[in-house]
Amino acid sequence: MCVLKYNAVIRIGAAFRRDGDRKRWESATLQSMSMVLYSLLAGALGMGLGGLIVALFGSSSAKTGSIFLALAAGVMTSIVFEGLVPEASEFASVTVVFLGLALGIVLFIVLGYIVDVISSGRADKADVELHRTPDELFHETQLIEAIDSESLMRAGIIMLIAMTLHKIPEGLAIGAGGAARYELGVMLSIMIALHSIPEGMALASPLIAGGLSRLKTVLITVVVGATMVVGALIGILVGGISDFMVGLALAIAAGAMLYVVFGEIVPQTILLRKDRVITITLLAGIFLGHLISNIL
Repeated sequence: MCVLKYNAVIRIGAAFRRDGDRKRWESATLQSMSMVLYSLLAGALGMGLGGLIVALFGSSSAKTGSIFLALAAGVMTSIVFEGLVPEASEFASVTVVFLGLALGIVLFIVLGYIVDVISSGRADKADVELHRTPDELFHETQLIEAIDSESLMRAGIIMLIAMTLHKIPEGLAIGAGGAARYELGVMLSIMIALHSIPEGMALASPLIAGGLSRLKTVLITVVVGATMVVGALIGILVGGISDFMVGLALAIAAGAMLYVVFGEIVPQTILLRKDRVITITLLAGIFLGHLISNIL
């Protein structure tokens, strides 16, 4: 009789464990799907809103576009040092975080170089070394100058690949951040959505100035922003392996975002304006990011 009671208790305990495992799996799946949705909204709505603002109120000069980029760069810098690096340090050692930062920087230097070579057709072309204008940064020049459907398609694919590389670190941050803590994923989504608005404005300005219709320009900014989902999926998959991988993924995202800011955006904006406006705008973006992170 005691044996039967013991076996019944074992079976009930196993059933509860299975039920608990199922609930945890459902909760994790729902959280992952939420992060994918948030990354889509942050990218598509943020970039799309920026494109819509330019479409409604007119295109801006390259110098004005550089101000939008500097503001976005400031917010991105705040995201890195107030969100990604501290969270990465909670899941991994200082050495791992440092290596992740370095890996993110090197990885996106290599990937960016490959896209530049494909775009220019030459590995020794000057603009492979440094992009001088927003349309070079986003690889829009060929799209604007396309004269037939074949060249238009090629230019569109190159620009989409280039912008996907720019949005992957942001999506990676949302995906890995959400894997760490749901609240962190939500905070990063909101901050990245706000950061994407000036970036969308900078992307849309040369397209409209180059003669592309306003409707097509807005659609392009929305599609480009939606590519952030790719990074979110990578972040969710990697972050789901272990806490160590969450820390590593956050550090890689931080390193990649730092390279985009200080290896691409800041040098380009300084070349365009050659004044203190960029420095002031960059600092304003950092303060804005700090304010938003504390409010959230």
